[in-house]
Amino acid sequence: MRLTNDFVRVKVPATSANLGPGFDHAGLALGIFDEVELRAVVGETFVQVMGHGAGKVPEGEDNLIVRSVRKGLEYLDMPQVGLRMVARNRIPHGAGMGSSAAAAVAGLMLARGLVGEESMSLGEVFQLATQIEGHPDNAAPAIFGGVTFSWMGKQAKTVVRPPREDLDAWVLTPKFEVSTKQARAALPKQVPLEDATFNLSRASLLALILSGQAPLEHLMDATEDRLHQAQRAKAMPSTYDLVQYLRGEGLPAVVSGAGPSVLVFGTLDPQLVDEAKAAGWTVKNPGITAAGASMEASREGGESPIAGL
Repeated sequence: MRLTNDFVRVKVPATSANLGPGFDHAGLALGIFDEVELRAVVGETFVQVMGHGAGKVPEGEDNLIVRSVRKGLEYLDMPQVGLRMVARNRIPHGAGMGSSAAAAVAGLMLARGLVGEESMSLGEVFQLATQIEGHPDNAAPAIFGGVTFSWMGKQAKTVVRPPREDLDAWVLTPKFEVSTKQARAALPKQVPLEDATFNLSRASLLALILSGQAPLEHLMDATEDRLHQAQRAKAMPSTYDLVQYLRGEGLPAVVSGAGPSVLVFGTLDPQLVDEAKAAGWTVKNPGITAAGASMEASREGGESPIAGL
């Protein structure tokens, strides 16, 4: 068996998960994209990382994208090959914006591109990405775009909805990082029934609003949470304080994923943006995008704008 293509380029969006009450199941795609280019070669694997993670993430077989390519090729029962890869990382690492999910999805999409688009459905990419991530809330919007509501049974499943045209999204990111493992360690093993019921009611309302079936006027209520944000406050006090401040100003703000970034639905006042930047936060207005992972593949010499690839 042989590869159909030897050059693949993929784009994968940043994502925000949980969205307040939707712990481990609600997510959306943001208009910030990592881009990865790969060429299959004879010889050793070489990785060049540009942007976030440059000089920090592995540049060989231990790189998460490379490991995900390997998993995809193994799944397709294809031979492993040397890889020359360049990753342009625009998604901050350790920020709660789905950088690891983007890397896993990118690797699987690269493997799909090498073998041929028909070799692996996006549904299969979703299953494999969920296996790598351990949960589907970031993997789903990274692959399918839009707003997603996912759950686990014998397999991972998701429902995808297009983003509302009347709903914007902003992301505020601090200079420090928090690992997902560290953030999860702060969560209790059990929660009160009253808190679980509270989150179920809010998550149900949130799904209706984000699907366009309920008015935006209820978004403040729909983004309330009792299960994970306050519990993680000690790991990221400035994030929790900012969420509380923004909500006090009438803005539906939540911790983005495991943090420490803050996701805000709606519109931010320019003065507030300036104040956040002055306090050391990076402020972006990526919006919610319908675009999920995309791929281009070719045989023998796909043109790369990156010298040496």
